[in-house]
Amino acid sequence: MRTTTDAAGHGTQPGVKSCCAPSGPKPQARDRPATPEGAVRSAAAAHRPPHAEYAEYADLVTLPGGTFRMGSADADANPGDGEGPVRDVTVAPFAMDAYAVTNARFAAFVERSRYVTEAEEFGWSYVFAKFLPGPLRKASPRPRATPWWCGVQGAAWNTPEGPGSTLDGRWDHPVVHVTWRDARAYCRWAGGRLPTEAEWEYAARGGLDQARYPWGDELTPGGEHRCNIWQGTFPFRNTEADGFAGTAPVHAFLPNGFGLHNVAGNVWEWSADPWQDGDPDRRAMRGGSYLCHDSYCNRYRVAARTANTVDSSAGNLGFRMARDIGIG
Repeated sequence: MRTTTDAAGHGTQPGVKSCCAPSGPKPQARDRPATPEGAVRSAAAAHRPPHAEYAEYADLVTLPGGTFRMGSADADANPGDGEGPVRDVTVAPFAMDAYAVTNARFAAFVERSRYVTEAEEFGWSYVFAKFLPGPLRKASPRPRATPWWCGVQGAAWNTPEGPGSTLDGRWDHPVVHVTWRDARAYCRWAGGRLPTEAEWEYAARGGLDQARYPWGDELTPGGEHRCNIWQGTFPFRNTEADGFAGTAPVHAFLPNGFGLHNVAGNVWEWSADPWQDGDPDRRAMRGGSYLCHDSYCNRYRVAARTANTVDSSAGNLGFRMARDIGIG
């Protein structure tokens, strides 16, 4: 069983601030129970949308690849994140999801494969405290260093705030409470894979060279919100000036120059790459989330990065899929 004694790798990942998806010690993969062969996804069966909706927001964008300047020397970079130095990186042509994987798409995967996520196996996942009713908030343990996160029994991809919560009205939102292993399992089922960090950053930049954001250097050009992040004072008050307190639909906000939506904010996205060489148990994440704020965690910048353990899950952690050209 996972513990809730720490978050976001405190003590193991210098510079990480824990509005990012939290983590804690987990069982090794060899200790995990096997996925039941006939597992039944009752919540998904009761609340799934029509099958026709499963195909929505599944567009793959073909990218030509090439050499781009990866990383940044931004003064706002978090110490220890390894954003720099700026260097030339070449990526081969590939395809990338225009949208993060939605709850509807993940429901189709679960229904057809009978897959059981790690949050369901472990029995709990992290939920932002302000999203919980008072009794559940009080009953759920919190990491000492980051008390805005609650370890909620029964929280999972299809019950995102724990028992009694559903995906009603959120089928076009990104799936959350998925671990790196869950994301990899979906991609394999769908004939794709997780993107490398270089692919993710190349795609997120949308053809712009060294811009802070996928649309340029100003966070809100002309006063227009371009991403779903925290406004106000974190973690006490969110003005929701961008229109959202939690996740937003994957099609919210304008796409970048390559046609990708929400590569800044909304939910963290798993990458294929280890956080550091020789550390396969921690994987890099990109893009920031609806909890990021420039006073605490400004990782919605396109070069920003952080990491989590492969079996961590939370209400702000999702993914999008890549695919090699010529597959499928």
